[in-house]
Amino acid sequence: MDERGFEQVRSRLGGVSRRDFLKFCTVMAASMGLPLELAPKIAEAITSPKRPPVIWLSAQECTGCVETLLRANHPTLETLILDLISLDYSETLSVGAGHQAEEFRAKSIAENQGNFILVVDGSIPTKDGGVYCKVAGKTVLDILNETAPKAAAVIAMGSCASWGGIPSAAPNPTGAKPVHEILAGKNIAVVNIPGCPPNPYNLLSTVLYYVTFKKLPTLDDKMRPVFAYGRLIHENCERRPHFDAGRFAKEFGDEGHRQGYCLYMLGCKGPETFNNCPTLGFGDIGPGTWPVGCGHPCFGCSEQGVGFTEPLHSPARPIYVTPPTFFAKTEKDEGEGATVLAAAVAGVAIGAGVAALGMGANKKNQD
Repeated sequence: MDERGFEQVRSRLGGVSRRDFLKFCTVMAASMGLPLELAPKIAEAITSPKRPPVIWLSAQECTGCVETLLRANHPTLETLILDLISLDYSETLSVGAGHQAEEFRAKSIAENQGNFILVVDGSIPTKDGGVYCKVAGKTVLDILNETAPKAAAVIAMGSCASWGGIPSAAPNPTGAKPVHEILAGKNIAVVNIPGCPPNPYNLLSTVLYYVTFKKLPTLDDKMRPVFAYGRLIHENCERRPHFDAGRFAKEFGDEGHRQGYCLYMLGCKGPETFNNCPTLGFGDIGPGTWPVGCGHPCFGCSEQGVGFTEPLHSPARPIYVTPPTFFAKTEKDEGEGATVLAAAVAGVAIGAGVAALGMGANKKNQD
């Protein structure tokens, strides 16, 4: 991108300097695991006069996945939806409402068929024909089935859209299902971005990757972008040194908890959850801005079967009980440190093996 090309879009980018803009593109390249030399190519895609159209459908959800976009500062929400993408429809963020909003959604889909990105948050009710979630008199199930085949790609935003989430927990009265199950067998590209809520930059990075390279990023066997979900939370956790040394908080507010010890004994699911929470944080306000950094154990909101749904959060596996995966607490205080440390070493080895599988044999490229 030459200086003249940048100046042509400078006003649209809010007067940001060329240096800061390229720095942003470099950061985005790094977050996606791409060579930094590709930052200029990302810049070219972002500054293209034709912004990628995005249709955002909301099903059975709490609006947290939309709210997470409001917390993004690099770029800010207005820069994201007005400059980087064209958010043509969102029940929460659209200016229009009622018939006006629905007519514009239909118009955008017709004009951009095969070129727009469909984002879906929330699980899809299927029982009784999907009557438990309707928009403008139509079930979300029907809207999804009509819209997805016309999209270039479908992004399931959040754990409800990715796995079914809380709405699908037993007894699942609405027959809630994740997006990929609804679209199975229809030859439609689906990307899962789980989390409750997920980091907004994982969505933005996925969209920018598609806009830049005209294909989806490398996905793992659960259809998650490897750049965001390729490593266990445990691997990059700032409390990891305490885990390795056998230093664990036993209760909330105890001496170990106040000193930042590992939260594994309080039920932390970091050793079995793939996500980039410790490296990205939340809210753009500095290091430690994620649950574990703030003193709360990870409860695996982004991992299928580890988060809110059964069986791992059944009465036999409540959130704040030590996971049985690696070790059990010794009955005796004497020698507990040595027992925990030995088990921790075994846990690290298991975690490394799982991570290797996640990044190697389980990943696939979507061309």
